[in-house]
This record gives sequence, structure tokens and C-alpha cells, in this order.
Amino acid sequence: MVSETAGVRTTPLAQPIANLLVPFPAVCFTLTLASDIVYWQTANLMWQNFSAWLLFVGEVIGGLALIVGVIELLTRRSVRLAGPGWGYVVLGLIVLVVAFFNSLVHAGDGWTAVVPWGLVLSAITFLLVLVTAAVGRAATGRRLAGVYYHD
Repeated sequence: MVSETAGVRTTPLAQPIANLLVPFPAVCFTLTLASDIVYWQTANLMWQNFSAWLLFVGEVIGGLALIVGVIELLTRRSVRLAGPGWGYVVLGLIVLVVAFFNSLVHAGDGWTAVVPWGLVLSAITFLLVLVTAAVGRAATGRRLAGVYYHD
């Protein structure tokens, strides 16, 4: 299903690879906030462990998505023209930095690893994820869905 019109093609294969990776850290950071809230309400250490692991997975896959996204921005003209670009990358980097500091706080033992600063940083990370998603959605919404320019 490729249509050629004035140098424009529409195909699912034109999607940036980073788009496949970005949802994973967003979900991990959202679930980190949820598990921190449950830990705050129950004081069950299992939830603190869940938070720490979710932060770790979110940071690893988020870092990978950031690297892939930067490579695609530098090498693929279609990604530069169709996507939100460097502003989205900077927001993603800010999310990862806040999540990193959150994981340092979560590395502590017991209650103080989550309450209050771990919970606050999880909420900030979640809000930054929402802002980043809104910026990405707004920027890509300005273009026609599925229309990409040749590389």
C-alpha cells in the first residue's frame, strides 16, 4: 500500500523505530507512581521493590528509545519533517533525568525510599511523561496521518 505523489509516500514501514520503544518507559513510569501510592497506603515492601524495578526498566528502554530517536533524527529526513523533533528529545531526556534521581531515592531502605520524595519524584516524572506525550501528539497531529517524506 504505497502511493507515490509528489515525493510523498504513505506506508506503515515509514514509522520511526523509536515510536515502538517510547510507550514502554511511559507505562513503567506510570506504574511506578501507582506502586508508590500503594506502598504509601500499605507499607508493604513488595510495592517499593516493584517501583524500583519499574524505574530501572523504564530508564533502560527510555535510554534506548532516546538513542534510537536521536539517530533517526540525524539520519532520516522523513522523521525530521514529520515528527516533533528536538523538543521531544529534550523532553524525553528531562523525563529520564528526573527518573534517574527518582531511582536514586528509591535505592534507599524502607519508608523513606518512597515517602515523601520518591512519591513526589514519581508524580513529577508522570506529569512530565504526560507533557511529553501531549507535545508529541500536538506536533505530529499537524501533519497528515501516515504521510512521510522520502529519506
